[in-house]
Amino acid sequence: MARKTGSHSEITGPKVRDAALRLFARHGYAAVSMRQIAREVGVQAGALYLYTKDKQSLLFDLMRTHMDELLAAWAATPKGSTPLAQLEDFSRFHIHFHLDRPDAVFIAYMELRNLSDANFATLEALRREYERELERILEAGHAAGMINVPDTRLATMAVIAMLTGVNTWYREGGRLSQDAVADIYWDMVRGAVGA
Repeated sequence: MARKTGSHSEITGPKVRDAALRLFARHGYAAVSMRQIAREVGVQAGALYLYTKDKQSLLFDLMRTHMDELLAAWAATPKGSTPLAQLEDFSRFHIHFHLDRPDAVFIAYMELRNLSDANFATLEALRREYERELERILEAGHAAGMINVPDTRLATMAVIAMLTGVNTWYREGGRLSQDAVADIYWDMVRGAVGA
């Protein structure tokens, strides 16, 4: 669809995404209408379709962007030379990355059920790719005798669940800083994998 002369897609497009992110995180995908998103942005509901095909596409785009950014940020993170150092790097990275994006994290984990089958398969593949990064570290640590877990896949899922769980209770300005939380969680992760 052609954009009207004088439109500001570089401004309105991100506003649509930001409004959808906030509203989906606050009320849930199913409870939010395109009209509510339009009202939040300050445009007519029909104008949203200049920026997204439909609500499902908008949800998928938000979730895909989160996973793409997560994978890119982890790839760019300097990593230690041993599996144990890499496990610490992963633990700290995961906590800081996710605490800085609470709405995106909430949507990425809680709204999977609202994706179409094809979109779910795409997101699931990206999630598996990220999980596999941790699983490789645990496998290498187990092979080197630094980590003692009976099942690296199960340990991977348990560690990710524990680290992501920080988002359910952490509040900026609370008793502990992000760094203090990361320090404590690193100790718990190390203990959980028998390091």
